Amino acid sequence: MTDTYTQLVNSGAGRNLARKLGLPQPAVLRRYQPGQPLVVGPVVVVGNSPAADSLATELLSWDLDVRRHAVPAEKLGAIILVLDELEHPADLEQPVLSAAGSLRDLRAGGRVITVSRPAAGVSSPAAAAARQGVDGFLRSLAKELRAGATANGVLLSDGTTTTSPSALGAIRFFLSSRSAFVDGQFLTVSSPDGALPANTDRPLEGKVAAVTGAARGIGAQIARTLHRDGAMLVLVDIPAAGDQLAAVANEVRGTALQLDISGADAGARILEHAAQRHGRLDIVVHNAGITRDKLLANMDHSRWNSVININIAAQLRINEALLAADHFRSSPRIVSVASTSGIAGNRGQTNYAASKAGVMGMVRATAPLLAASGGTINAVAPGFIETEMTARIPFAVREVARRLNSLQQGGLPADVAETIAFLASDAAGGINGEVLRVCGQNLVGA
Repeated sequence: MTDTYTQLVNSGAGRNLARKLGLPQPAVLRRYQPGQPLVVGPVVVVGNSPAADSLATELLSWDLDVRRHAVPAEKLGAIILVLDELEHPADLEQPVLSAAGSLRDLRAGGRVITVSRPAAGVSSPAAAAARQGVDGFLRSLAKELRAGATANGVLLSDGTTTTSPSALGAIRFFLSSRSAFVDGQFLTVSSPDGALPANTDRPLEGKVAAVTGAARGIGAQIARTLHRDGAMLVLVDIPAAGDQLAAVANEVRGTALQLDISGADAGARILEHAAQRHGRLDIVVHNAGITRDKLLANMDHSRWNSVININIAAQLRINEALLAADHFRSSPRIVSVASTSGIAGNRGQTNYAASKAGVMGMVRATAPLLAASGGTINAVAPGFIETEMTARIPFAVREVARRLNSLQQGGLPADVAETIAFLASDAAGGINGEVLRVCGQNLVGA
């Protein structure tokens, strides 16, 4: 659905009126198109550690204009703060204030990225305080940026460095326009696994992916994005959506599998279909889901059970089949669609929020099981996304929901799909058990 307000305030007369009245001024976000430059403008790498030097050298190999110090009044594409050696909160002052001097020079749609270490498991209270301080700093900065600029963070676990493949993969994702609606978020790189693609425009070349709920909306866009990135597709949806499913499958040159994913044999049927046509299955995207909203006082067994069964119980059953299958053992990837409702809750959605919170718990517990075969499982938690469902929300409520994030607008199905495509790629092979929100940084609840 078109966001008429955002279009209005990006026109000449509308922009002036919004400024005079102090109204929100959401920017038109720069979204990914194959062949476009990764970053527009110089990238400044802030930090004095050897890791900062190594990262700057690596970024130079990407044909980026990399600076170790900003030139005053020069428009910048990105600022990367390497904070991997923090031992005390006082250590934040020099790099943070150095970056602060360049923020006004950040281009529209620019990027700020922090690279630091997690606070969990650190024995030193001072070091833990400094590392956790990055969290508060980054999330607050994301709320200060304007004109479509975003701020996100990469956390390096023990054994990983700024030049580990998935650290570079996460940095590349956050720098790119693929992450247009990801803001104020952190990704933890838990292992040195992964590999950067030879062709960055087709990072899923030759992979076989199954997508559930693929007949419409976000699921159809996931299929289009994975196809664009080189994947061969098995598209799954219920028989009632057969015509729409076939149309999407034809569009992306995939195959359609009409299937109720709540069936006990759903996992086996997906595996069998993929094996017959491609000999294996590399990626599964659990996108299928339903809502049956009602206040809990009015909730009945049917509404509760149908949502739990489709949104989480079906994923658990399918994953059991995947983990036991011979055709899903070569660095497999699972990406589940959760929701910010499962993080912050939502009135009238106790069943839905329970199911989506359950997805996140499942992802974290399944991660070690997949790691043994070089695999990963992660979740994407969308916020307000412009879909047929959100178009049915009453106008006033919809407008408020659109503006309650740092980017002051709703996301697009493509934003969810781009994030899923990244997590399904080998560039994210060292990222496992994570939940990444695609919400423009919701201002309330979480």
